[in-house]
Amino acid sequence: MDHVIGGKFKMGRKIGSGSFGELYLGVNVQTGEEVAIKLESAKTKHPQLHYESKLYMLLQGGTGIPHLKWFGVEGEYNVMVIDLLGPSLEDLFNYCNRKFSLKTVLMLADQMLNRVEYMHSRGFLHRDIKPDNFLMGLGRKANQVYAIDFG
Repeated sequence: MDHVIGGKFKMGRKIGSGSFGELYLGVNVQTGEEVAIKLESAKTKHPQLHYESKLYMLLQGGTGIPHLKWFGVEGEYNVMVIDLLGPSLEDLFNYCNRKFSLKTVLMLADQMLNRVEYMHSRGFLHRDIKPDNFLMGLGRKANQVYAIDFG
């Protein structure tokens, strides 16, 4: 699908899907930065993407919160563009034969608790805390845990 979103994000291959809709790899055509593009049918009976984008705006600036780059409607879809992130903690745990060292557990737990505390300090309760909703960063942020899925 060769489509430009919000005037500057080129949509690439599908990288995930779920009850929320579909997730695509994208690239900012002005900077070359890779992003994640989340699509939801604008005709859905229970739209969540607009609500989720508002929560990303509320939480912006917090460590381990993906940056909301754009939200809007394109054709028949609600579209949200955020930072591209790495594997989920569930993916990582499976990759490591479902065993983490004590050092890894402590590093992850410290960051996860910090993310949850930050959300609570902003008056937000996540309601779906699980390894699939914590992702690792990429590149220089590969050791940083990010909280996602605020829908």
